[in-house]
Amino acid sequence: MSLINTQLKPFKTTAFVDGNFVDVSDADLKGKWSVFVFYPADFTFVCPTELEDLADHYEEFKKLGVEVYGVSTDTHFAHKAWHDTSPAIGKVKYPLLGDPTHVLSNNFEVLIPEEGLALRGTFLVNPEGQIKLYEIHDNGIGRDASELLRKVKAALYVASHPGEVCPAKWKEGEKTLAPSLDLVGKI
Repeated sequence: MSLINTQLKPFKTTAFVDGNFVDVSDADLKGKWSVFVFYPADFTFVCPTELEDLADHYEEFKKLGVEVYGVSTDTHFAHKAWHDTSPAIGKVKYPLLGDPTHVLSNNFEVLIPEEGLALRGTFLVNPEGQIKLYEIHDNGIGRDASELLRKVKAALYVASHPGEVCPAKWKEGEKTLAPSLDLVGKI
């Protein structure tokens, strides 16, 4: 079964953000777009490259009204220690959510139970709390924040332009499609 258009399940956790520990729940997401980026663990190898890449693009997400949340099964204390010791993670300004109870990892169906770690899952949640996009990778395959940003822009466009869809490789400002009987077999 697909998670697309399913409702975000309730959660409450603690995040490390901007030098502080902050409670975050599903109620905090209502009314805005959110990206959840699950990764296996702090103090690892591919993870800091991805989170740094997201940090380099974070202002672009914020300008679109999209909040980014990094999530692993580590605690918020581990997130702080990693932030304080890693030059790559030191650049992260978005919230790093702790998920030691695996509630989020289970809710988003990315938990590897026998390891207690999450797969590399990326999820876009709309202001109504519905999952509109997701992608799950093997843990050896890193993600690209610029490609995620492109997909988020496409989702925002489609949400604000009913009756239009974004074709492959669509970039902001390019032509979209209006599905109709006239297009069948002509693309």
